[in-house]
Amino acid sequence: MSKTPPLLPAELMRRTLRTAHFDGLSILVLSGLFALVSASAQDKLGTVVGLMVAGAGAIELHGAGLVRHGEFKGMKWLVLSQLYLLATILGFVRYKLGHVDLGFLRQAFTYMSADQKQQLVQPGLTEDESLGAMYSLLYYLIALLSIPYQGGMALYYLRRRRAVAAALAQGG
Repeated sequence: MSKTPPLLPAELMRRTLRTAHFDGLSILVLSGLFALVSASAQDKLGTVVGLMVAGAGAIELHGAGLVRHGEFKGMKWLVLSQLYLLATILGFVRYKLGHVDLGFLRQAFTYMSADQKQQLVQPGLTEDESLGAMYSLLYYLIALLSIPYQGGMALYYLRRRRAVAAALAQGG
């Protein structure tokens, strides 16, 4: 069996830019919609966080645009967008864990049957204690999933720096 040859720097740069464009645009659009919904519900925290996350998407798109126009410094913007997004998510999680609000979960509980509620309430705990445990679990999961994803994206961009530099040097 023959091994496939390594990708050329120009192809790696194209793939990196395609990834950055898709990721940045997805973040920008989804968090922008989240910010609009939060603003319409007069949720100040949700609006601010949505706008901050949208900013991370805009930073990523800016970095991709710089690289597309031949400026290597755009790679720094790509890495920093992921670190900024991770810091924003972790800051939001920390705030939410410090300011517990079970209102949404209580409201969801009102739509459940007695059997469904009994399955969710942990033995030996009150309904509020079980809701608090679910609330904490939700935000810890958000943090634990964000660290490898955003960290992995930052690492992806860091590992592509050499290939992008070579492609830009070749006029790619």
